[in-house]
Amino acid sequence: MKVEYPEFEYPQGFLNIAGVDEVGRGPLVGAVVTAAVILDPNNPIEGLTDSKKLSEKKRLALFPEIKQKALAWSIGRCEAWEIDKLNILQATMVAMQRAVEGLDIQPDFVLIDGNRVPNLTMASQAVVKGDLRVAEISAASIIAKVTRDQEMKQLDVQYPQFGFAKHNGYPTKAHLAAIEQFGISHDQALLEQYRKSYKPVKKVLGLTD
Repeated sequence: MKVEYPEFEYPQGFLNIAGVDEVGRGPLVGAVVTAAVILDPNNPIEGLTDSKKLSEKKRLALFPEIKQKALAWSIGRCEAWEIDKLNILQATMVAMQRAVEGLDIQPDFVLIDGNRVPNLTMASQAVVKGDLRVAEISAASIIAKVTRDQEMKQLDVQYPQFGFAKHNGYPTKAHLAAIEQFGISHDQALLEQYRKSYKPVKKVLGLTD
């Protein structure tokens, strides 16, 4: 069955178009990470697509190539405590704003994966499945995912019993079993990484009604 997406026309007449994507809305732990990328039309990158469709090996190969060939790229993020304060949707919008604001070149137009746009100072458009359909958004999805995955690997070194390198903080059975078995409240640094507004974390902390 062929999936029909809303019609999208690539914006014309703009000098610098940025693509923006996020990763990490669903995990129980860590930041929601966004990236903004302005590609160089004279320096194309082969193989760009949704980061989730690529092998880790391919993502890791494209990651430095994007950073090297792009006209500009930037990371934006909202930490776990900000997600708890704002909610994940608003935190994602703020992280996207931060990514765009961090670009060395101000874009004339911003294309954002999904169906919502953050409050930006320049023209913008949401693109459903943009990470599959728009090269700039694909590049942003790769930058964001590799960045966040690397952070989870670093956390895994500190807390190997939780398996962060395998589940990247998502609420898998193994992750839920680990937080039940080992707990998270005894280590302040670890506790600060967790999103306390998320139900599984509330449960293990005894914060549920």
